[in-house]
Amino acid sequence: MEDKIKNVTADEPLAEISPLEEKIEFWRQRVSLFLGPLLALVLLLIPMPGVSAQAHTLAAIIGWVVIWWIGEPVPIPVSAVLGAVLCILAGVADARTVLAPFAEPTIFLFLGSFILARAMSVHALDRRFAYGIMSMGWIRERSWRILFVFGAIAAFLSMWISNTATTAMMLPIGIGIVMAMGDILEKKTGRKTEPARLRFATAMMLMAAYASSTGGIGTPVGTPPNLIGIAMIEKFAGIKIPFFQWMLFAVPMLFVMYGLLFLLLYFLHKPEMPVLEGSREFVRLELAKLGPWSRGQKNALAAFLVTVCLWVIPGFLAIFLGSSSPLTKLYGRRLPEAAAALIGAVLLFILPLDWKKRQFTISWRQAVAIDWGTLLLFGGGLSLGNLMFETGLAEHVGQGLLRMSGAESMWTITFAAIFIAIVASETTSNTAAANMVVPVVIALALAAGVNPVPPALGAILGCSWGFMLPVSTPPNAIVYGSGMVPIIKMIRAGLLFDLVGGCVIWAVLRLLLPLIGLA
Repeated sequence: MEDKIKNVTADEPLAEISPLEEKIEFWRQRVSLFLGPLLALVLLLIPMPGVSAQAHTLAAIIGWVVIWWIGEPVPIPVSAVLGAVLCILAGVADARTVLAPFAEPTIFLFLGSFILARAMSVHALDRRFAYGIMSMGWIRERSWRILFVFGAIAAFLSMWISNTATTAMMLPIGIGIVMAMGDILEKKTGRKTEPARLRFATAMMLMAAYASSTGGIGTPVGTPPNLIGIAMIEKFAGIKIPFFQWMLFAVPMLFVMYGLLFLLLYFLHKPEMPVLEGSREFVRLELAKLGPWSRGQKNALAAFLVTVCLWVIPGFLAIFLGSSSPLTKLYGRRLPEAAAALIGAVLLFILPLDWKKRQFTISWRQAVAIDWGTLLLFGGGLSLGNLMFETGLAEHVGQGLLRMSGAESMWTITFAAIFIAIVASETTSNTAAANMVVPVVIALALAAGVNPVPPALGAILGCSWGFMLPVSTPPNAIVYGSGMVPIIKMIRAGLLFDLVGGCVIWAVLRLLLPLIGLA
């Protein structure tokens, strides 16, 4: 639940949060500021038989951090760093052990992919893709096709760049199309039309947010919970999920999810006009403003394609040569996914825009504008998860949950994990939810003596499924701020997509994981 974005562009002011929301935010932050340390003190005083002193202290620290993740009295990354510092001060483990996860290879996979996404944004490569596809003749200004393609673009882009950046980029495009519909309706009916009140406006805004969050599941780098979960599965369960293998189940799931999302939004908010005359012209004018392909766009595309190729080559090697072949193993050791991402990022500093002026595709000033907070949050969450397993706290929690839930089979635990993660993602950021839920689910599966991969994957994907509230995820907050999405309509659509999506996640995992050797 990062801070709400008040403006998407300088000339497109968004609606401020209401006085009631502001009051709720005020009390949420103030109460959690004191509730966190109070809960830690209570947990320290409560006897925990069968748990070591380090695990008992760690439980208190995690309770404090989780409350601060939910209430956000300080930025979420700061809470994660605080948890690591408290573990060192309280003697849970030494500094080297606690801080080592901040240098995990996955941190550098994040870093490289963030810099690539930043270059695409700096040179408007992402907008060129979006406007180019929206101007295709197949759309023919039909409302349902505009909605479908608009969401498909958002879903595809969010496979590679952050969900929040995708939503922020797609929002002005959607607003422009909605405004065009308002003008057309006003001319046809002769009556004053308020574009923000159109059903089609609500559908377009919700599509921008929901499709961006849905697309994030398609690749490991699509959204932070994916990489967090993959790293935890490898660290705590000893099973590595390569980039290509993730896509084997995630991309089919994305297709199913997107189809259901389109049908849901279309029938809940049926467009006022079947044909939206003038929308194609609007998109073409916006595309023309970008001008011809620039050197920066070509360089950013080249670096991006090199990185994607390096990410998927191990999958093809495993298919044609086998995962145990010497070449496949050598490639995995010499060119892991983190190194591939860094190669793409480094290329951006080498490929020139103007060699004589020593101008390159991205400058250091532009590169440092990436989301460093997510890197710290991931490192802190992985550190706490690692300590949960080392101190035995995860096993203790897993056995307790197993007794309480009564879940015994792998797929029953997976189903429960999905919906626990969905509920968690509605109350805190997706990244924080993954840090909280995934290690506990892995411990629960291990305590039950079942394969931890399907439950962990269910939890990872469930953490991306918070659609009900503006504060559930930044994409929701962005489109809610447009003033075109009544809160009741967001809750209705979000609740339905939460329920349907959770069931689809379980069904697709149940069907595909055994086929690709993960269950």
